[in-house]
Amino acid sequence: MIKFFRQKNKKNRARPAKLQRSGGFTLVETLVAIAIFTTSILALMSVLASGISNTNYAKKKITAAYLAQEGIEYVRNMRDTDILLKGSTDGWNSFMTKSAGGISYPVDPDFIADFTRTIETEEVNSDEVKILSKVEWTQGSGNYDITFSENLFNWIE
Repeated sequence: MIKFFRQKNKKNRARPAKLQRSGGFTLVETLVAIAIFTTSILALMSVLASGISNTNYAKKKITAAYLAQEGIEYVRNMRDTDILLKGSTDGWNSFMTKSAGGISYPVDPDFIADFTRTIETEEVNSDEVKILSKVEWTQGSGNYDITFSENLFNWIE
């Protein structure tokens, strides 16, 4: 009977309540959450900066392509004007003389200050000339260029 009493006594003994976890975050959890948030924001900013840089490069490359094409159109117009005003043979010879060694047709610096254009000509034969229109620009830490080429012919016989 004494044995039974002791067991009963053990079961009915008042125990301290278990420590319950509070509903808030600990300092370590908060620091980890802030670190993850900061890393994701930095990654997003890096992607945005890269996208803006690529957009600016594409914009300048498209502008350079238009300027190179304009250079070829200028030379074509010069050829056509000489041929139409002076006749077939004299006009073509006049054009070939003007275009020998290259043509000066700069980019308007007030309109587009970052670009330089060079137009070169190479005589292929007596009735054909190759036009090279090269546009160069600097962006960031790099130098870029784009070159268009076209062959022009003496189209009046």
